[in-house]
Order: sequence, then C-alpha cells, then structure tokens
Amino acid sequence: MKKRVFDVFLALFAGSVLLMPVFVLAVMVRLTSKGPALYWSDRVGKNNRIFGMPKFRSMRVGTPAVATHLLANPDAVLTPVGGFLRKTSLDELPQLWSILKGDMSFVGPRPALFNQEDLVMLRSEVGVDQLTPGLTGWAQVNGRDSVSVSEKVALDLEYLQKRSFQLDLYILWLTFLRVISTKDVSH
Repeated sequence: MKKRVFDVFLALFAGSVLLMPVFVLAVMVRLTSKGPALYWSDRVGKNNRIFGMPKFRSMRVGTPAVATHLLANPDAVLTPVGGFLRKTSLDELPQLWSILKGDMSFVGPRPALFNQEDLVMLRSEVGVDQLTPGLTGWAQVNGRDSVSVSEKVALDLEYLQKRSFQLDLYILWLTFLRVISTKDVSH
C-alpha cells in the first residue's frame, strides 16, 4: 500500500510539474508527422493481464508492433522528433497516466509487449508476472536495451526477491542518471 500511495503522489506531482512540457511534446509530435500524438501499446501487466500503455508516438503510423531491435531499420521509421523522444526517454511521460490508473508503478519490471511470448513465459515461470510493471526497473538500470531476455528475467527476479522502498528509490535515482547520460538507450 505504501508503494501505491507513493506512486500516486509522485505521478500527480510529476504530472503537474510536467504539464506544459507534455503539451509541447504532444504538439511537436502532431506537427512533425501524420497520426495521433500518443501511441497506445498493448502490454502485459500484473498477472499477465493486457493493458493499453500510452507513449508519445516516436515511430511512423503503420510501424509493426515489435521490439525496436527486431525492426530491420528502426531509424527509417522514426518520426522527425522520434529519435529525440526515445534518446531522452520523453516518449515515456504519458505513462504517468498508467501509474495513476494502477496498471503500472514507477518501479517494477518493464511491461512486455503482448507478442513477446518468450519474455512473458520466462517471467511467469519465476513469478515475476505477479509484480506490477514499472516505468523503470532493475533491468533498465542494469543494461536497459542491451541485456538479453534471460538476463532481463534474472534481473527482474532479483528485484522480486530484494524489493523494498529503499531499492525503489535507488532505482529511481539510477534511472535519472541513465536518462541524463542516455546510457544503453536504443534510438
């Protein structure tokens, strides 16, 4: 319960502070490419329940819904501001809505795409599927897009076993440092 109260408080605070930048980013996306500002991605949440996770649209409309590393040429489908949004992780800001709804937390395993069956299966086998997915997580601060699926699950399991409010605060701090340095971010 303490974690949920913290999530709601922080999401409301961040949302109020970031309201104007979120508006500006939405306008930038709309003015530089066809389609809506937000992309709703089907993700796997707690207990393997599918939910819609919003992101600022960084890819052109019609891009396949697969992990970025599976695209033949990801740069070819980026919108004019997409690279910037992804490099700075600003495309993730609309997920504050998912945190307020309770579909996500600030810290937990990143929600898998609905079609990442290998990741979903491995997480289910070790009980990680019982966690609320996060905006950031232990795997994100320990490699993000550069770790394999099995490494990601091992890190998610380590988080499950060691989770605490102090660990969450540490992960949030490391996330801040990683975002500033753009370390391990796929563009």
